[in-house]
Amino acid sequence: MKITEQCVVGLSWTLKDTLGEILDETPEPIEFLVGSDDLLPKLQDALMGKTVGARVELQIEPEDAFGDYNETLVFLESRKLFPENIEEGMVFEGLPAGCNTEAPKNQLFFVSDIYPEHVVLDGNHPLAGIAIRIHAKIESIREATVSEVGAGTLGTGFLKLAEPPAATPHVPCAAKAEPAPSTTIARAARPRRKGIERLQGRTSSEEFGSTFRPLTCPG
Repeated sequence: MKITEQCVVGLSWTLKDTLGEILDETPEPIEFLVGSDDLLPKLQDALMGKTVGARVELQIEPEDAFGDYNETLVFLESRKLFPENIEEGMVFEGLPAGCNTEAPKNQLFFVSDIYPEHVVLDGNHPLAGIAIRIHAKIESIREATVSEVGAGTLGTGFLKLAEPPAATPHVPCAAKAEPAPSTTIARAARPRRKGIERLQGRTSSEEFGSTFRPLTCPG
């Protein structure tokens, strides 16, 4: 069976930046609905007509991936406005009360840096401004069900951010509560900022929560 619109494809992948640093790897294949918004358009185009076992390698520029980095979405706020247990990678929908009133209220912000007196919140996607290199393998192909076609999605966005029910940590790209990339991916994707820390390993999504995962996963 070849990949066509309105079929379901299971992918595994390694995601790197242009320097070859690994940003993300899948612990197991994840399914997407082809012909929907589940996949980046450039990735979807590269998959069309392929069969199980085929590999796809491509570089996608920021404008075709997660957009350019918008420095106006970065806010430095007082540490006192946040809970004691705040961690890098935590996500907020809008900024907490007392923060900059000019911040978009419906924007998702993740905590990128924590200092003794201040917290840095970033409203960009963790991979905004980054040209990404995708090394993907097609693990499975099947026909989409009537309900899946009707929904227009499997709920699985390729590294898309799910809206959090509360302030909880983002963990990139894990289909279930299994090892997922460290929240340092958010810092690894920030070439313009000081104190960049490269991805050091993988951490448990059970430890850090599950908000930044494919949207099929409950928060």
